[in-house]
Amino acid sequence: MEHAIRIERLSKTFPNGRKGLDSIDLRVAPGEMVALIGASGSGKSTLLRHIAAFSEGDPCPSTVDILGRPIQHNGKIVREVRRIRRDIAFVFQQFNLVGRLSVRTNVLIGALSRLPLWRSLLGRFPQHECALAIDALAEVGIAEHAYERASTLSGGQQQRAALARALVQRAKIILADEPIASLDPESSRRVMDLLRSLNREHDLTVVVSLHQLDVALKYCARTVALANGKVVYDGPSAALTPELIKKLYGSAADELLGMPRNDPDASSSDDVNRSDRSDRSDRPESTRVSGELDKPGDSPTPAAVATTVTSSGDLSPSHTGSGAGVVELRSPLLA
Repeated sequence: MEHAIRIERLSKTFPNGRKGLDSIDLRVAPGEMVALIGASGSGKSTLLRHIAAFSEGDPCPSTVDILGRPIQHNGKIVREVRRIRRDIAFVFQQFNLVGRLSVRTNVLIGALSRLPLWRSLLGRFPQHECALAIDALAEVGIAEHAYERASTLSGGQQQRAALARALVQRAKIILADEPIASLDPESSRRVMDLLRSLNREHDLTVVVSLHQLDVALKYCARTVALANGKVVYDGPSAALTPELIKKLYGSAADELLGMPRNDPDASSSDDVNRSDRSDRSDRPESTRVSGELDKPGDSPTPAAVATTVTSSGDLSPSHTGSGAGVVELRSPLLA
């Protein structure tokens, strides 16, 4: 059977010598929804970034396959990475929307990989792509906000817009990196309900990293638990009892069980992500989308709104000259 994701012997060593991933072996079948759990610093975000080939593994025998095609092999990202990434939608904890662009335009960015360059440069999206974006926004429940700036949305609404972008991208795999970590309980429920709906109704493969065991139990039949960069459990979520979690994680189990911790020495996932970012060897490629992208008749935004798409996975606004706003969207999925 062809797996949606197949990983063999994947390792990652950071410049400080710490093992971020330690000989990971993992298989995910098409249409599965899998929870990836672990305490801060366990390697969840690092693993997801390597599956999407945002980062390269150690130069040793290893492979990461997406839908039967290698995306990195023996620590080297393949040349066809751009084509393979079209099937992967990466949902970030901090949403990765361009705040000054309309919600509809942010969702339409998911279509860039199949549009001719001139349309990308002019921001002229075909009518059928615009209709697809509105349909996607309706499916996630925020169609009424289509022509508002993304920066005006709540955190939960922005995360739903990111999932609508995944629909427009026509991705087959969703990798969600702690998508509810910065959301309130009600918004978290809505986002997880939506991920489950996309999995069931669109037959999308979903791998979602979580800090909360109870969320994994509710939404995912299978859970993969990481500790110190290693897979320490891979099996039915229902079998992950509090006792087993405490056996696997010791004092760090409180974090997964939703209990308060007083551990000033606990490593933070932000530190891990910074280490990963500082060491990754991405190959930036860029596409620029410029022109007025908001609803006709709206108050004009500054001239020459642009979106630069590279492979670093971050967003950063900048301005070049008076009146000419430039927004950079760095997203590996669109490289």
